[in-house]
Amino acid sequence: QLPIVSVVRDAESQLLPGVGAVVTCKVCSINSRFAKVHILYVGSTPLKSTFRGTIRREDIRATEKDKVEVYKSFRPGDIVLAKVISLGDAQSNYLLSTAENELGVVVARSEAGVQMVPISWCEMQCPQTHTKDFRKVARVQPQFLQT
Repeated sequence: QLPIVSVVRDAESQLLPGVGAVVTCKVCSINSRFAKVHILYVGSTPLKSTFRGTIRREDIRATEKDKVEVYKSFRPGDIVLAKVISLGDAQSNYLLSTAENELGVVVARSEAGVQMVPISWCEMQCPQTHTKDFRKVARVQPQFLQT
């Protein structure tokens, strides 16, 4: 009697971000040319493991691309809605874009650790200290707001 060995695969296969998919990601680091992010959700589906993504300076806004400054658009820790514009491979990350009104920062925390409130398409304000910070603010559509 030989023992029987079987291999069981996880029933749910890992969801991969595809080109054109809207993803939710968290900003990890920024420099003058791009923001590095971890992709947490594809649409409204949470990922089992995060993927790395990059938002290049020229992909942040649809207009005035030459005037965009990464540090005035994102900060580490921000939660961002972005669209996948190119797939990554083993060495590189997913290329993401926020060059639409509906895409950009949806959650940001101030220096005081309080969730900031959007006051315009390019600024957020801390409700506690009333300090203003520049961000590429997403115009969140009502159907995506959870009550």
